[in-house]
Amino acid sequence: MPIRAFESIKKIVEDFFGGATFSLAKEDSATRAAKQGENVLVKRINTELDTYRFILRRNGLPFTDTERKIADEVAEAFHIFFIKRRKGSDITYFRTALLSSLLDVSVSRYLRFNRHSAFWSIQKLLQLLKTLSFQRHEGKPATSGFIVYCNQIEEFNVACSLSDCLRHDFNSSIGISANFFKSPLTYLLVNGMGTYYVSNINMQATGMIKFMNYGNRDAIERLSLRDTLSLLKKLEAGAFAVCITPASELEVMTCPDNIFVWRKGSWSLFDPDIYRSFLSGCLVAQEIESLITTVYSLSKLRLGTIVLIADENVLVSGDLQRGTTSGKDSLSQLIISFFKDKTISGLKHSGELISILSLDGMTLFNKDGVLVDAGIIINTSTTPGVVTGGGRTTAATAASLYGKVIKVSEDGPIELYERGKCIYRFG
Repeated sequence: MPIRAFESIKKIVEDFFGGATFSLAKEDSATRAAKQGENVLVKRINTELDTYRFILRRNGLPFTDTERKIADEVAEAFHIFFIKRRKGSDITYFRTALLSSLLDVSVSRYLRFNRHSAFWSIQKLLQLLKTLSFQRHEGKPATSGFIVYCNQIEEFNVACSLSDCLRHDFNSSIGISANFFKSPLTYLLVNGMGTYYVSNINMQATGMIKFMNYGNRDAIERLSLRDTLSLLKKLEAGAFAVCITPASELEVMTCPDNIFVWRKGSWSLFDPDIYRSFLSGCLVAQEIESLITTVYSLSKLRLGTIVLIADENVLVSGDLQRGTTSGKDSLSQLIISFFKDKTISGLKHSGELISILSLDGMTLFNKDGVLVDAGIIINTSTTPGVVTGGGRTTAATAASLYGKVIKVSEDGPIELYERGKCIYRFG
């Protein structure tokens, strides 16, 4: 039965881990030979029927610490679902429960401060915000958010005093129930964009918080949740924040900077360590951080782009051409020349980076993070093998023969390409 039930969750788990290969098999000499490593995760599951192994493999990118911890929770959740099933019951019910709840349970378990405590209160909060994400007011999506602390309120207040925020404590705590957002005012004024409810781990709202500098941040810093993540870093382990985006998606932020995203009815993990590992050695560290936050912002804005990190001399190849899609005229070339030789972080700080990356064609940066050119097109006849997808996918595949490529689709997913292959996908 475990193997039959496994088929229902195979795809959602593979998608969560960025396209890794996911398998379940009875433990024997062959599966025992699969050893855990940077690119392989092996989790053992004991049942009354037999012993099984979850095996996750991903070529090209090692699994991060966060992914390893989540894999533990996925395996444990699967095990719990299996042992709690009713013997002799129709397997269809078991598979339905797995498909609809496995990752919900895994994410909620991961967010627990005490690994031995119940996760139901966290799951209730996430479900409350999922429900609110379908709400509209005057035609606009409802948004709101919570910052959840696991320590004493006094310690939380100290962390707030070290941040640029305004805190308002309630006279008495308010239980977070299904009727919490009964009035539109509860989510219009505390909207999760610079303003949050404050809650303890028992899901009692104890106050509100407003980040005073939120309105002065540039678009990338707001979209990448700089203020929220900064506060979480000042709190003890176990604190997290959750909010609804204007696109009606859930974002769950944990320290130091991981973001779980509930998008299109499924969970994904935006783990910056994955992108750091991918770009390590081909881009300087400071520019990596600026590129990561910008790529995530473009995904939220639903703005497509292709970024190529390579040596400047790749442009001498006949397969790549300068500035043909964004304007070959002299004025366009004069304008783009003004921004050349500026770094990713410099363009982010001055506010032009999103606009440049949103141009038609690819944007090329060298290994120092300096803009070489924008609006580049590539001869896609060099694309190896059969590529399924649109023009941007084909271009990203071909460009990855010259360096590291990050592609953001107009509907949100982020993909990493290397040597003619997509090796990771988020969202």
